[in-house]
Amino acid sequence: MNKRTFLKTSSLLLTGSMLSNFISCKKAEARTNWAGNLTYGTDNLHIPKTVAELQEAIKSCKKVRALGTKHCFNKIADSTENQISTAEFNKIISLDKAKNTVTVEAGIKYGELCKYLDDNGYALNNLASLPHISVAGACATSTHGSGIKNGSLATAVSAMELVNGKGEVVNLSREKDGDEFLTAMVGLGAIGIVTKMTLDLQPTFKMKQVVYQNLPMAELEKNFEAIMSGGYSVSLFTDWTHKNVSEVWIKSKAEDMKEIAPEYFGAKLATKNLHPIEALDPINCTDQMGVEGPWYERMPHFKMGFTPSSGKELQSEYFVAFEHAYEGFMEIEKLHEKVSPHLMITEVRAIAADDLFMSPFYKKTCVAFHFTWKQEIPEVMQLLPLVEEALAPFNPRPHWGKLFTLKSAVLQSRIEKLPEFKTLMAKHDPDGKFRNEFIEMNLFVAS
Repeated sequence: MNKRTFLKTSSLLLTGSMLSNFISCKKAEARTNWAGNLTYGTDNLHIPKTVAELQEAIKSCKKVRALGTKHCFNKIADSTENQISTAEFNKIISLDKAKNTVTVEAGIKYGELCKYLDDNGYALNNLASLPHISVAGACATSTHGSGIKNGSLATAVSAMELVNGKGEVVNLSREKDGDEFLTAMVGLGAIGIVTKMTLDLQPTFKMKQVVYQNLPMAELEKNFEAIMSGGYSVSLFTDWTHKNVSEVWIKSKAEDMKEIAPEYFGAKLATKNLHPIEALDPINCTDQMGVEGPWYERMPHFKMGFTPSSGKELQSEYFVAFEHAYEGFMEIEKLHEKVSPHLMITEVRAIAADDLFMSPFYKKTCVAFHFTWKQEIPEVMQLLPLVEEALAPFNPRPHWGKLFTLKSAVLQSRIEKLPEFKTLMAKHDPDGKFRNEFIEMNLFVAS
């Protein structure tokens, strides 16, 4: 296994060639997502640099999908006709110190934003494990970090601007637009193409990170919530062998980690930095061992300044209500003989409830079971239904940007506010420009 197999990012987006005064578009060789498991269905990639250019691009296309940093493993961003890249929408627009907010263009990556915020005395409430994803793409798919009191990345957004299917510029805010904002926030690229977002900030802070090894699974039965509440952000890593959790990553505000205990629910404090996959080199992982550092250099698992190499992997992730965390964990454990041979690692995290209509965390705090698979596509696609069946008693929801095989009717039945979302789609995209195979199959097919 390549030592950086677990760390990947998007390849450079095509620079394009000018076909008109307003659209940068290039015919190119087949393009793939970041992991290389998906070849996009079109070579028509538009790369607008301004909102006006984006409006013209949308108006000129019969069908089109937004493309961010290409970190999705399924066809959510795919199109058989046109894609519009947000790569050129990558600037910080303004910092409002009176309101404690920052407004950024949609395509900016978290790794490009965080140091600026810290330098100005601010922090975000949460980050994903990789800092190389775009703000709008992460929010549109309800991407998250960990922390039983921390919402998904989308919960930090208080306002956004998008261009809808009619080419209109639409501004929505949590304060002024109520349910319409809450419906559009996790928009799956189906309401419009986001151009900018305003994020709520908090004062900057220092963090420390420690890792414990070999937590017995038996400890989870009575202590799951306590284990997941032991820091600002907690992640459990397991390959489902030996009936243990191989690593527990705990990230805490420095002021809350005065002392470092030698044990954590039977797990032993690590004596060196570790990669989530213990056999791999931790050189690109964020610093551990209780060393104090800025929030943005501890909250992700991997360093901001490091651009991960390309490689092969597959990812899937399922969310169940936190009250079923232990039961769900043990149901997956029953599959260990089938799962482990095809798995790199599983990460278990917690995400706080939110009020965003298409979020998997709508009105319920969840536990996330994240699988990083070897890129053995036939075998993995046969395993996913087994995992989904194991979790079925707990009504799991999948991550919008990762692999899943849930039947459309089952998924739709678990989305309480789906009718409201479809109504908003019809309002802002009456001709269905943003409806692709993924949207049709998962939100409209009735089987």
